[in-house]
Amino acid sequence: MPWLAEPLAQLRDGARGHALILHGPGQVSLLSLAFRLAQAWLCEQPPGPCDQCPSCHLSLAGSHADLMVLMPETHQQALRWGGGAEGGDAEVADGESKSKRKPSREIRVEAVRQAIAWAHGSSSRGRGKMLVLYPADAMNVVAANALLKTLEEPAAGMRILLCVEDPERLLPTIRSRCQRAAIAMPKHPEALAWLSAKGVNDPETLLRAAGGEPQAALALQEAGLPSAAWHALPGRVAAGDASALTGLSLPLAVRLLQQLCHDAMAVLADAPPQYFPLGSVPKPANWVRLLAWQAALLKAARHDEHPWNAPLLLEALVAQAHATFARKATGAGKGAGRSSLDTLPT
Repeated sequence: MPWLAEPLAQLRDGARGHALILHGPGQVSLLSLAFRLAQAWLCEQPPGPCDQCPSCHLSLAGSHADLMVLMPETHQQALRWGGGAEGGDAEVADGESKSKRKPSREIRVEAVRQAIAWAHGSSSRGRGKMLVLYPADAMNVVAANALLKTLEEPAAGMRILLCVEDPERLLPTIRSRCQRAAIAMPKHPEALAWLSAKGVNDPETLLRAAGGEPQAALALQEAGLPSAAWHALPGRVAAGDASALTGLSLPLAVRLLQQLCHDAMAVLADAPPQYFPLGSVPKPANWVRLLAWQAALLKAARHDEHPWNAPLLLEALVAQAHATFARKATGAGKGAGRSSLDTLPT
C-alpha cells in the first residue's frame, strides 16, 4: 500500500508520545498502518520495518511476544485475522466457551485487563511492547476506563496505537491522553493503480462500491464480487434472487443490501447512485416500501452476528427487496420476510 509509506515514515520517526490515535476514513487501512508502525518500532534494523530481521519475521507471522492486537471477535472473523489478536476477547469471566456464545462486537474489559498485565512484563527482544486497538471505539465504557490508568502511566517502553475513523467516538479522557494523526485516503489514480496491480478488473467500479477504500474494494473481489457481479447485483436482488448473495458473510451481505437501499433512495429522488453504476439500480415502487425495507435492514444489521438464521434472514430481506422494486403490488408487498425478521429483538 504505497499511500501509507509517507505517514508510516513520519510517524515512525516523529511520534514522541506513548499513545497515538490513528484516525480517518477506511478502518482497514488504519489497521494496516498501525501494524506496520508497531512492526517498525520493534524492528531490529532501524529505521524499519525491514521484513528480514527475526523481530519482523515474528511480527509478520503473528507470533511476536511484544505485539498485541485487540479487536472484537466479529472483526477477527470478518478479516480472518490471525496476526496476534490476543486478550480477554477469547474468554469471558464466567468461563463460557466461544463456541457457545455469539461473537462479541466489543473489545471486552477482560481483554484490556489482560493487555495491561501483559504490558508490565519484560520485553522479549528489548524493543519495548506495542498494543494496537482496532477499532478503538469498540471498547465499551468499562473497557475504556480500564485503559485510562495505562495511558496515564504506561509501562516502560510501551506504545499504544488506537485506530478509529472518528476520534470523537472515543471518551474525552482517552482523547486527552493521546497524540493524534489524521490519515487520508489514497488519491484516486493511486488507488486504481494499486487495484490493477492486484489483478482487479474494472477497479473503478469496485473502488466506488467500497467508498474509495482500496483494500475494501479488493476484499469485494476476493469475496466473489468482481465488477461484473457488482453490476448485476441490484437487478438480481430486485428480481428476488437471493443466490446473488451466496457465499457472503451475513454482515457483508447486509451491508451490501444497505448500500443498494441507499442508492435506491437516490434513484427514487432522481439523484445518481453512490455505490452502484449508473443505470444498474431499478427505480423502487414507492417510498413506503423503500423505507420499510430500510428499517428491516437496520434491524438486521444490529443482529448480524447471529449465524443461526442467516439463510432465512437473507431470503426474507431479498423477498422484501423484490416487493420494494416491484412496479405492481405483489403478495410479498405486505410484510415480505416478516416472519423471519420478527424473530430478531428490536
